Amino acid sequence: MNYLSKRRVALGAMFFFMGLCFSSWAARIPDIQAKFQLSEGQLGTILLCLPIGSMLGLPIAGWSVHQYGSRVVILIISFAYACTLPLIGLATTTWMLVPILILFGMFGNIMNISLNTQALGLEDQMGKSILASFHGLWSMAGFTGAGFGAGMILLNISPAGHYGLIMLISFVIVLLSQKFVLNDKNQSDEGGLVLKRPDDLLLRIGLIAFLGMMTEGCMFDWSGVYFKKIVLAEPGLVALGYVCFMGAMASGRFMTDKSTHRFGRVPVLRVSGVLIFLGLLISVIWPGIYSAALGFLLVGFGVASIIPVSYSIAGRSKLYPPSVALALVSTISFFGFLLGPPLIGFVADLFDLKVSFALIAINGLGIFLLTSIRKKVFEPQPINSVE
Repeated sequence: MNYLSKRRVALGAMFFFMGLCFSSWAARIPDIQAKFQLSEGQLGTILLCLPIGSMLGLPIAGWSVHQYGSRVVILIISFAYACTLPLIGLATTTWMLVPILILFGMFGNIMNISLNTQALGLEDQMGKSILASFHGLWSMAGFTGAGFGAGMILLNISPAGHYGLIMLISFVIVLLSQKFVLNDKNQSDEGGLVLKRPDDLLLRIGLIAFLGMMTEGCMFDWSGVYFKKIVLAEPGLVALGYVCFMGAMASGRFMTDKSTHRFGRVPVLRVSGVLIFLGLLISVIWPGIYSAALGFLLVGFGVASIIPVSYSIAGRSKLYPPSVALALVSTISFFGFLLGPPLIGFVADLFDLKVSFALIAINGLGIFLLTSIRKKVFEPQPINSVE
């Protein structure tokens, strides 16, 4: 195995560690709710701490990666992220839990920007698309973390003990991988904080990522509810839609790199939009158990490529350093992830879930149009094209 291949394995392990930490936290949310005797509304308020932390981390990530290089940021924040996990389990009051979750969200998003910056650099060195495979490993870690969490629950191990074990596993992964994380400090004085107006390319990519993340957030939170209330699935099949979506998204990310290499990034985004539109349309028009499962499967394949391909395009901006470009696109797209699930609930209250999912189907059509109109936006722009 040559050096670049070893770097790819090491970075893949880091993405896996990130997904393992996040999914381990998510697997024990019901236990956290029971521990603090939280109502559904109170739990929802507590869960907002993660996106708040993520938003706080965006400008810090863009500045710190540009100023010190992604290697320094990754090595510091990876340990901080892993150490924050058991603190969640050790919290004894909600007043302790809230700042810890904010830190967990902040460290997670800083790592997200830093790791993607490293992955883009390796992608350039290898001369082929590999970013989506890293995101696929993150998704695989989601399944692993959920299964491991279920085992911890069966063994009656507390969240603190569970999270402590994940922290130790994370330390091993980071220590074994750290020598392959390169120093990529940007010597330019440009960049820094991300409070800048995106150029046409980043704005377009940000909107595409926004629609993709909105769809992804809705599918995460509402797939089970849709199968229960609209599909009227048997109790044992309520999770089928979610499993189909997640399985397709995870496997689709491992196919994205070959697809982008063969057909190009923009055509892949265009097809992704069509898959999202058709998948949700099938689920709304024919809400049977098999047709809805097929529809959710198509949506999973459609969503799979949106974020890795969008990040790949953004990271090659000629006007901004990769860390700043990624933070700009991430900022725009993250609002979609926050806006989507509440929007589904609001529309469902006024009409029903079928209308909500029909509206989300329009996201796929929007992605298709954004990648089909004024295609020159996606071509590299000269340095002096932005004020």
